[in-house]
Amino acid sequence: MDELTHFNDQNRAKMVDVTDKKVTSRFAVATGKIKMHPETLNRIHEGKIKKGDVLAVAQIAGIMAAKQTSSLIPMCHLIPLTGVDIHFEDDDKTTITVTTKVKTKHVTGVEIEAILAAQTALLTIYDMCKAIDRGMLITDVHLVEKDGGKSGHFTY
Repeated sequence: MDELTHFNDQNRAKMVDVTDKKVTSRFAVATGKIKMHPETLNRIHEGKIKKGDVLAVAQIAGIMAAKQTSSLIPMCHLIPLTGVDIHFEDDDKTTITVTTKVKTKHVTGVEIEAILAAQTALLTIYDMCKAIDRGMLITDVHLVEKDGGKSGHFTY
């Protein structure tokens, strides 16, 4: 097992020094689901949610979250993102699946950015639909794939 790298010699939290790492192309893909009543999904499809176009707003929210990751997660580095893409699929019954892909050409990866983008898109769907369905359930949020850097390629 690797040693934890986010502690200094006083055993206190620190941001890892990435000064000497090589710049490489990196990407990460994350996913998650939100389950809801069938009527809620129907209303999303029909554009009958009073707050507006649910998936359009969730898309923008996810992109914004990826860009703000270092402001929200204390030990994350500020990373210049070169791309953020978000896709939505649903089963025409009760579940919307969000998949995010985040890219950079930098010295550290974008896994947290991809996961945060997925979570935020899902939370936005919840927020926009909660007036008609408070029992929605966000599940299965996880990293699907990442590539680049010393640790190389990973798939879940």
